Amino acid sequence: MNRSSRSSYQHANSRSGTGFRSRARGSSSSDGSSFYGDRPAGGRSSGRSGRQGASPQGEFAMPVSTTPVLPAVESFEELDMPNALLAVLTRQGVTTPFPIQAATLPNSLAGRDVLGRGRTGSGKTIAFGLAVLARTAGRKAEPRRPLALVLVPTRELAQQVTEALTPFAHAVRLRMATVVGGVSIGRQAQALNRGAEVVVATPGRLKDLIQRGDCQLDGVAVTVLDEADQMADMGFLPQVTELLQQVAEGCQTMLFSATLDRNVDRLVRTFLKDPVTHSVDPSAGAVSTMEHHVLHVQNSDKDATIAHIASRDGGVIMFTDTKHGADRLVRDLLSNGVKAAALHGGKSQPERTRTLEQFRTGAVTALIATNVAARGIHVDGLDLVVNLAPPSDHKDYLHRAGRTARAGESGTVVTLVLPNQRREMARMMTTAAITPTSTRVHSTDEELARITGARVPTGIPTVIVAPAVERPSRSASSRRNRRRRPASGRGTQNAGRRQAAPDRVTLAA
Repeated sequence: MNRSSRSSYQHANSRSGTGFRSRARGSSSSDGSSFYGDRPAGGRSSGRSGRQGASPQGEFAMPVSTTPVLPAVESFEELDMPNALLAVLTRQGVTTPFPIQAATLPNSLAGRDVLGRGRTGSGKTIAFGLAVLARTAGRKAEPRRPLALVLVPTRELAQQVTEALTPFAHAVRLRMATVVGGVSIGRQAQALNRGAEVVVATPGRLKDLIQRGDCQLDGVAVTVLDEADQMADMGFLPQVTELLQQVAEGCQTMLFSATLDRNVDRLVRTFLKDPVTHSVDPSAGAVSTMEHHVLHVQNSDKDATIAHIASRDGGVIMFTDTKHGADRLVRDLLSNGVKAAALHGGKSQPERTRTLEQFRTGAVTALIATNVAARGIHVDGLDLVVNLAPPSDHKDYLHRAGRTARAGESGTVVTLVLPNQRREMARMMTTAAITPTSTRVHSTDEELARITGARVPTGIPTVIVAPAVERPSRSASSRRNRRRRPASGRGTQNAGRRQAAPDRVTLAA
């Protein structure tokens, strides 16, 4: 079935979603594997390969809706939403929606397709999450047949979305399942087999589960593409297209992203029907509460400058290009007395989850990350992000910068630039429409300390102790089930209890 010819959206009087009906069954095909949990179709390992054959880069014209758009609201109480969802917002002290929430929710609750653009931290997760949960409330999923789907590009973003929406899902008695690579596919299959109304997934792992027969999408009535531009940049567009072709005819589709370029245009034209469009701010626009600094350093002093910044009083995320470079820098910083840890695609999912929790609690103060952390990570109060070298793309810069100055807070973004990188940096900032403050610094300068809080490292080697992870033992019944499992069937050999979601949520996710 080709969803590009699907019927128009459901009207406001069918907001509860009970009128959705699966009219056709899509087929699953081709091969999938893992890259941060997923790999682009065809085994490509480079995200850049997804741009080959695409339209030229640049912003595309936002479509104009031909149907009148419902006006924005000033409070959540004005929305036609289940009281249980409003009660969760009230308990968390939230009454005023962010602009993207105020503009899109009246229309998404009415069943309209939505195309929304807003910088990271502008509230996109709650904007689409409340609509998904409200329109799914009161329905119960059959085994392996979810009712709503949220597609995201990375495991970290999937976890953040799940964490943010779990309290709301519990309030309306909806079950959520997170489907990502890097963790047991057997447990995920078991969660889907028990029945999950809402699935948050990365494309590759979801495709794997469909091929195994553990999931089918013909009952999905609401679909969200979160950070669709990154999925296109990473080469996931064929997988995303294939998955969207399998959902129910008439499925409501919402696409939210921090940037919208011509890579996403194909998805919009194919799968969004007369969408309501909303842009909080230009994708390359600077956030008013964010300071941008370009610090010109010398090769001979760069390592010392990094160590001084990492020794600051407070957390900092430092971005580097390679996982080997991240590991090497962590070793150097630990030997200088800095509580540092690495976050990159070479780490297992339990390691990455543990490292993020240590960073949130202060056990780690300098997080050395590759682009795996450029989206999908929120840490309360993070006020400094450092690029150890100019990013290769202006969008990479913007998404790295988006780890700070979130939800109206202030923050600083610093990029260290060597003499031979100045021209490259100037071009990228021009493309991003950002005018930074440029300063020549030395590791011992007071100006470096003023901008970043840099301090002289103690020089006393330190060690970050990883908490022990208790592995669940396999029960006798699980072993028996594994022995009885058909060659092409589904297994429960890794069965175990689903972890409870953390209590803390971030409404500006």
